[in-house]
Amino acid sequence: MSIQVGDTLPDVEIRVVHDGIEPAQTGALFADRKVVLFAVPGAFTPTCSNKHLPGYVQHFAEFQQRGVEVMCLAVNDAYVMQAWAASQHVPAGLWMLADGNGAFTKALGLELDGSGYGMGLRARRFALYAENGVVKQLELEAPGEFRVSTAEAMLEALG
Repeated sequence: MSIQVGDTLPDVEIRVVHDGIEPAQTGALFADRKVVLFAVPGAFTPTCSNKHLPGYVQHFAEFQQRGVEVMCLAVNDAYVMQAWAASQHVPAGLWMLADGNGAFTKALGLELDGSGYGMGLRARRFALYAENGVVKQLELEAPGEFRVSTAEAMLEALG
């Protein structure tokens, strides 16, 4: 069963690309913060690179003005996430979360089987808003869609 509004985000070890690459526990990462977490099926993939991450880069200051941190999640290794962040000119402060083995994605119940496309386990495209690790809003994209998890949609939802 996938994570729901009102649930606490699972506590799993991942890699964070922030000031270098560091291991982190998601429980500690989301504690005492207001966060929009969005997930993409894969770094360097077309929609993720041309629309999803660029929207959050473009609107990053608007999230900051609201006191909301932004984190991008993908089932990719930390070095791929670091290279993708550099190629996309991700601003300092926009966290890139590398879920290399998909442990956090599986714990969320939001995994996607991309093996038919040669991609293996991936994250479904989604965005959520959490306060102190508790999910307040969750937007899951239907397969092949890109509407409800955009930066613009999340800014609108935050009011």
